[in-house]
Amino acid sequence: MTLPPALLQFLGSLAAILVLAAIAWRLKLGPEPRLDDENAARRAADEAVSGFEPVAIGLDNEGRGALLRDAGGRILLLRPHGTHIAGRLLSDRADARIEDGALFVDTAEKRYGSARLALADASAWMQAIEAIKNR
Repeated sequence: MTLPPALLQFLGSLAAILVLAAIAWRLKLGPEPRLDDENAARRAADEAVSGFEPVAIGLDNEGRGALLRDAGGRILLLRPHGTHIAGRLLSDRADARIEDGALFVDTAEKRYGSARLALADASAWMQAIEAIKNR
């Protein structure tokens, strides 16, 4: 029995797709994590900086990150990194600006980079980040 070349190509493509899907599942690759509510942000903050207790939380409208401030005035930036949420405490070298209604936060760390957050109170968070520089 001879299979037509088009059927062989289809079966080969299907097999390759299934192998790639199995590899992605095995490596636990998947959708980007989200911060859908303040409880999720609190958990991610505690994982990033053990014992960090926020008194103010600014969530991105799409769940793609958050800014959290503790009672000491420290600000923690959370953003997706692969299938996890990564966090960094902002230093006095951090910079923030508002463009098109979104807050852009540059951590001044090459390895962590910057984040774009659509926050309800972007200007208040920008002022809080600027206050870190004046300490």
